[in-house]
Amino acid sequence: MDKVADLLIRIKNGYMASRKEVTVSYSNLGKAILALLQQEGYIESYEALEREIKVVLKYENRLPVLTDVKRVSKPGRRVYKGSRVLPWVYDGLGIAIVSTPKGVMSDKQARKEGVGGEVMAYIW
Repeated sequence: MDKVADLLIRIKNGYMASRKEVTVSYSNLGKAILALLQQEGYIESYEALEREIKVVLKYENRLPVLTDVKRVSKPGRRVYKGSRVLPWVYDGLGIAIVSTPKGVMSDKQARKEGVGGEVMAYIW
């Protein structure tokens, strides 16, 4: 089971159903991704409980902040990119979630730090 894909799709489906919050299964990688999404402004907040994480979704003028998600690196096919060839999502309007040796970060942060890694997903 792909926990990253499950996390991202639950958040996307929560936005499409106009939910205020969703719950996802607990994992350290999931917490790191949610911290990045909160920092980038795609979710309001999250709270880690014992076996699950409660995610509070963010809306502006009753419209979801997150429009779509595309999973790039999958368990059957991992996608790695260097810092110089990291993708631009919608010419900088979206972000790419990159798992680097320095932790999970956006494509912009990874370019600034000069590190590459596994491109996990595109979010816009």
